[in-house]
Amino acid sequence: MADLEKEESHNLHVEFQWVLQHEVHNILKQLLNILEECHRRFPLINGDTTQPLKQEKFLMSPSHLTTQDQVKCVATLCGDSICHAEIQLKSRRQQNVVHRTSVTNDCPWKLQQVQDAANHLQQAIQLIENIHEDYKFKSSEEVLHLLASILSCVQRSRTILLVPRKRSMEDLINSKNMKSLLPPLPNEIAVSFYIQSHKLVFAVYQVSMVHGALKFDTSQAECSIPWLNEVLVLLTVGLQTCQQLKDKICVFAQYRDFYAGSRASSIVT
Repeated sequence: MADLEKEESHNLHVEFQWVLQHEVHNILKQLLNILEECHRRFPLINGDTTQPLKQEKFLMSPSHLTTQDQVKCVATLCGDSICHAEIQLKSRRQQNVVHRTSVTNDCPWKLQQVQDAANHLQQAIQLIENIHEDYKFKSSEEVLHLLASILSCVQRSRTILLVPRKRSMEDLINSKNMKSLLPPLPNEIAVSFYIQSHKLVFAVYQVSMVHGALKFDTSQAECSIPWLNEVLVLLTVGLQTCQQLKDKICVFAQYRDFYAGSRASSIVT
C-alpha cells in the first residue's frame, strides 16, 4: 500500500509540474486572446489615432413602464461619450408642458462606465502580458494568486457594465453632464445616460409636490448597443476560462496536501 501511495504521489507530482509549466501558460495565452478581442470591441480603443471614432446613432424606445409621449430621445454614441442627443420629455407637474433640450458636440455627455470597464480589462491583460512565456511557476499558490488578480479585474469590468452606480437626485442635478444640456432643464428635473448590461439607458427623474409631500417620478428610454453585448459575452467567456484553470489548480493542491498528510501520518505511526 505504501509503495502504491508513493507511486501515485510521484505521478501526481509529475502531472502537476506539467500543468504548472505547460498547461497554465497555454490557458493564459488563450485567456489573453479572449481579453484582447474583448478590448478591441470597445469603440474608444483605436490603434490609428488619425482615424476618428465611429459615431452610432440610436433611436431610444420607452421602457415598459414609460409611455411613448413621456420621453423621446435620439442619441449619437461616439466612443465613451454621447456626442449628440435630441431630448424631449413631458413635465409631470404641468401635463401640457414639454421640455426640449440637447447634448451637443461641443460638450459631450461622458459615459464613465465605458472607460472604467475598459481600464479594468486592460489591467487584466497587463497581468498576463507581464508573465514571460518561459517563466516557470514554482507553486500552486503562485498561480492561484495570479488568477485571483486576473479574475478580480475582469469581474470588476463586467460588473461596472451590468450594475450602474446609484446616484442621488442632488448628485445628478449638480453633475457636470447635466450642466452641458442646452437649454438647461428646470431644477426639479434631472436626467442621466448610463449603461446597463447591453443597453444604453436614458432616465428622467422628476420631483413634484403632491398634497404637501414630495413625489419622485422616473421614466426611461433605452436601446441595445451591439458591441456591448459582444463585450459582455467575451468577458463571461474570459471569467469561465480563468475560473476553470483556478479550479483545476485547486484540485491538484488538495491532492498534494492529502498525500503530504498521508506520508506524515505514516511516519508518525
